[in-house]
Amino acid sequence: MLSNDALRPARIMVVEDEPKLAALLRDYLQAAGHHVECIDDGLAVVPAVRAAEPALILLDIMLPGMTGLEICRELRLFSEVPIMLITARVEEVDRLLGLDLGADDYICKPFSPREVMARVRAILRRRPVQSASALQLDAHTYRAHFAGVDLDLTPVEFRLLQCLVAAPGRVFSRDQLMNHLYDDHRVVTDRTVDSHVKNIRRKLDQVSEGVEMIHSIYGVGYKLELNGI
Repeated sequence: MLSNDALRPARIMVVEDEPKLAALLRDYLQAAGHHVECIDDGLAVVPAVRAAEPALILLDIMLPGMTGLEICRELRLFSEVPIMLITARVEEVDRLLGLDLGADDYICKPFSPREVMARVRAILRRRPVQSASALQLDAHTYRAHFAGVDLDLTPVEFRLLQCLVAAPGRVFSRDQLMNHLYDDHRVVTDRTVDSHVKNIRRKLDQVSEGVEMIHSIYGVGYKLELNGI
C-alpha cells in the first residue's frame, strides 16, 4: 500500500470523527511503521496530549465537542507538537486562521492518502531532536542519550524526562508529572513518580557519576536544571 518510509517510527495522533477516513489514515500510517492513536471526540484531545505528547497530530477541523481550531489554540498554550489540519472548509480565512493559531500544515478534503503521507514525512523530518548540551531526546524513537550514551529508558521514564526537559527550571508537581506518564490514564500514587525519577537518576549516574540534573523540591515535586551539563 505504501513504499518503505525512511523515517523512524513515530507516535501519531489522528483526530477524525469519520470512522472510514480515520481508519484509512490509520492504515497508511501503520503501514509506514508509525504508532497510531485515533480520537473521534474533540474534548478528548487536549487531555490525551497532556498525558502523552505525540510526534504529530492530524487534526480535523469539524469535530464534536470542540473544533480543531479551538483544540489547536489550546494546545499551543503548552505544547509545540506539530499539527496538520484536515479540513473540508476551503475558504482562505480558515486556512490562514489555522496557521495563525500555530498549525504546521493543512490539507483539504477530499485528499489522496499518499499526499497526506508525503506531508507527514516532511513534518517529521523537520521536527528537531530535543537537545540540551550533553542530553538528547528523540521523540521519534523514545531514545534518550547523555554524553553520547543511550540511557535505555522505559517509555514512561522517557515521557517523564521529556516533560522536565521541555521546561528547564520549572517545578512540576507529582500530579502534573503523572498526567504525562501513562497512555491509559491509570491511577498511580506519588511514589510511582518518585520511583521513576530514582531510576532516571541512576541511569544518568551510570554515565556520569555525580551528575545532578533532576532536583527534588520538598513538598512539591521536581525540576530539571541543565547548568553544567
